[in-house]
Amino acid sequence: YWKDEDTKLVHFVGKDNIVFHCIIFPIMLKASGQYILPTDVPANEFLNLEGEKMSTSRRWSLEMYEYLEALPDRVDELRYTLICNLPETKDADFSWKDYQLKVNSELVAILGNLINRVFVLTHKFFEGKVPEATENKVIRDVIIRQKQMVSNAIEHYSFREAMLEVMNTARYANKLLTENEPWKLVNTDKEKAGVVLHECLQIVANIAIMLEPFLPTKAKTIWDKLHIQRPMRWDEIGDMDMLQVGESIGEPFHLFSKMEDDVIAKQIEYLNQKTHKTQIVEEKKEDVTPNIPNISFDEFSKMDIRIGQILEAERVEGTDKLMKLRV
Repeated sequence: YWKDEDTKLVHFVGKDNIVFHCIIFPIMLKASGQYILPTDVPANEFLNLEGEKMSTSRRWSLEMYEYLEALPDRVDELRYTLICNLPETKDADFSWKDYQLKVNSELVAILGNLINRVFVLTHKFFEGKVPEATENKVIRDVIIRQKQMVSNAIEHYSFREAMLEVMNTARYANKLLTENEPWKLVNTDKEKAGVVLHECLQIVANIAIMLEPFLPTKAKTIWDKLHIQRPMRWDEIGDMDMLQVGESIGEPFHLFSKMEDDVIAKQIEYLNQKTHKTQIVEEKKEDVTPNIPNISFDEFSKMDIRIGQILEAERVEGTDKLMKLRV
């Protein structure tokens, strides 16, 4: 891949690596004559943590192994928050309170709520089977437009925008449900209520594919719950016939669950605690006094310091650690 002219090579870097990846490294690749050059070098700004610069030495950081130990079933929730906060054009900040807000008010309230309502209503009024409907070209055009917007954003490395458009697709489906009220419509026109749910189910299937590059775990969960056996394919987006009429879907479920205050408080406490311990260690190190006082620069300049090259080195017979060197 690194030598194939048909490869599109993209270097994703942080802004502190721009000089190396845009000047020095391409010169090295070009000079070698063996490797292709990057076609693009998208550089992100810095991501801060709770308003402060991340520092692994101070342990003021969000470590993946620690997160997965504490919240093993919340992988895509973190992915979503990080995508929404990507420092694509300016420094951004990750905070646990914002994480909680995004999970509860967006993932749970918008995407999770849509999927749960569609599944519940389909089971309640249509025995958990896809209702009949004819293709609605207006809705199909909306989905195709959303696909193009998400695709274009991905191709231009604007992942925040792409994620926003995926969520906007879920908002559109929620609006469709709210405006048509199939839970009421079923009492006067069951066939029309079925059409609304059919369309929402097809939109949910399309959302699963759009979601897959960003939240792969949850995308697969949706796909499996829809009882679709084949792999997800990007070129299927816009197909309003992914689910066949009469096919059964899975039982209603909650794709996301609310993030409670006590869980967030525990993570903030842990972050402050581990940083505090590091500061104590650093303070103890500062208390150590040197064995001899510092010398002045004039005294230092009188020293005869030379660089030597070791020409030979061999063990001294009869000793464990002694070496004979020729310098």
